[in-house]
Amino acid sequence: MEADFWHQKWERGELGFHLSEANPLLVQHFSALGLQRGQTVLLPLCGKTRDMVWLLEQGYQVRGAELSQLAAEAFFAELGVTPEVSDCGALTCYQAENIVIYCGDFFSLQSEVLGAVDAVYDRAALVALPPDMRSAYTQHLRTLSGDAPQLLIAYEYDQLAADGPPFAILPEEVAQHYAASHHLQLLNRVHVEGGLKGKVAATEAVWHLTPLQSR
Repeated sequence: MEADFWHQKWERGELGFHLSEANPLLVQHFSALGLQRGQTVLLPLCGKTRDMVWLLEQGYQVRGAELSQLAAEAFFAELGVTPEVSDCGALTCYQAENIVIYCGDFFSLQSEVLGAVDAVYDRAALVALPPDMRSAYTQHLRTLSGDAPQLLIAYEYDQLAADGPPFAILPEEVAQHYAASHHLQLLNRVHVEGGLKGKVAATEAVWHLTPLQSR
C-alpha cells in the first residue's frame, strides 16, 4: 500500500480506524507483557491513537512510528501539549514528556535513533499492510525492538468477502512471521460487533508474543 494512500486518508479525515478512547483489548490484556512503570513501549503506525494517552497515564515511556505528520500534530493538539519538533535523519521527531513520535517511512527508523524498546503494541500496523509488505515489516520491527515481547491485535475474517485495510491476519500468518523468534499465545478472541465495515463477520484476536531467547 503506497504512502499516498495513507496521506490522503489523513488529509480527507477518513479515520474509521480511530477510536475515541483506549482500545478495551489493550486495557484488558496489556498486563500480560509484565512491564514496570517507566519502561518503553513502541507503537508502529500509531496514528493519533488514544492508546498512547492510556500508556502515558499508566507511567510508560511511549515511542510511536507514524507516516503522517498530520496524525502526530493532531495527537499533540488533542493532548493539549506543544511538542518539540526536530529532524531525526530521514524522519521528523515530535517529542514531549515521556513520548516521541517518529514521522516518516517506518523503514527509515533505525535502532540507534529509537533506542531500547521493552515491548511492542501492534494494533494498527500489521493489519494495515498488504501481503507483499508484511514480511519486510515484521523483520524490521523485530530488528528495531530486539525481539521484544509484543501484544498483537489482528483481525480474522474472510478476506474474499471484504477488502482491506484492515486486512485479515490469520493464526497461520502470525506463526509465519513470528514463530521462529517468539512463543505465540492467543489471549482472546472477540466478535466485531456489526461485522467489519458492516460487510463481513469478523473477530479480533489478541496475541501475546514472548521472545524464545532471553534478551
